[in-house]
Amino acid sequence: MSEPHPDIEAVVSEVPPLHTLPVEAAREGYAEFLSVERELVSLANVSDSVVPGPDDNSVPIRVYTPEGDGPFPVLVWMHGGGFLLGDVESYDPVCRVLADELDCVVVAPDYRLAPEHKFPAGLRDCYAVVEWAASRTEILNGRPDRIVVGGDSAGGNLAAAVSLLARDKRGPDIDYQVLVYPTTTFSFEFADEPSGDGNYFITEPDLAWSWDHYLETDIDGMSPYASPLRANDLSDLPPATVLTAEFDPLREEGIAYAERLADHGVPVEHTNYDRMVHSFFTNLAEPRVEPAWEAVAEIGTHLDRAFEDDERTVERPVPA
Repeated sequence: MSEPHPDIEAVVSEVPPLHTLPVEAAREGYAEFLSVERELVSLANVSDSVVPGPDDNSVPIRVYTPEGDGPFPVLVWMHGGGFLLGDVESYDPVCRVLADELDCVVVAPDYRLAPEHKFPAGLRDCYAVVEWAASRTEILNGRPDRIVVGGDSAGGNLAAAVSLLARDKRGPDIDYQVLVYPTTTFSFEFADEPSGDGNYFITEPDLAWSWDHYLETDIDGMSPYASPLRANDLSDLPPATVLTAEFDPLREEGIAYAERLADHGVPVEHTNYDRMVHSFFTNLAEPRVEPAWEAVAEIGTHLDRAFEDDERTVERPVPA
């Protein structure tokens, strides 16, 4: 019988069911769960700013610049937390590691959260930040032809939805998307699918609780920008990395999204992490979970491969 890896089980086994908590208590518990020593890596600069957002509001961001000369790829990383938990503070250690290990400028949006701000407020914030980052690559010491969006869990949903929006609105050119155990559908069509011999950290009731706070009505959940798996057409989207975990109720819908992307001609790299649970990707400090670092390294390999292939396809002028 398969069981979760002991390193990750020790981390999440005592986390209370999120759906049993008031929202503020869940936010505090989630922040405590993610709180680790920040100086995991050395970066050239970390700075806070704001960018123009929708609805006459500004979106706070945090920008992480790695050491080196650049210009670097630009990764807009959307944090997880079921659309109602998490912020740039709690995800600061994750973004620091991503900037250092992937050798890219990371832009982290502090998007609006439900239930105070329901769909599509957070998505619109994230899209505004991607538009801003894509138009400010020179200021960011970034490469305009290396724009990446990514996120974990609800952040993976937002990254996928931003990619759809950019395609449909003819917005910024996104070169790659990184989806770490993303939630991809409101329909719960995979609720009865097995995800190992048990689920850890989040359960089906937690997912229902999250969607109930995020959506104004069930009809909103039918939108492909809330449920990317429901999109009729997934062609012409950026190449993708999709990571899933064995003991995760989101595993099957993540796999289904990877398969649908591939069916629509999108290059996809998918890996399912055996014996891992939802949230494993954020466990980069003590107690250190090695598969989290392996996942970051795998993303780096996929980005390098995709960008190398892209370089080969660029038409270069023939010398006179």
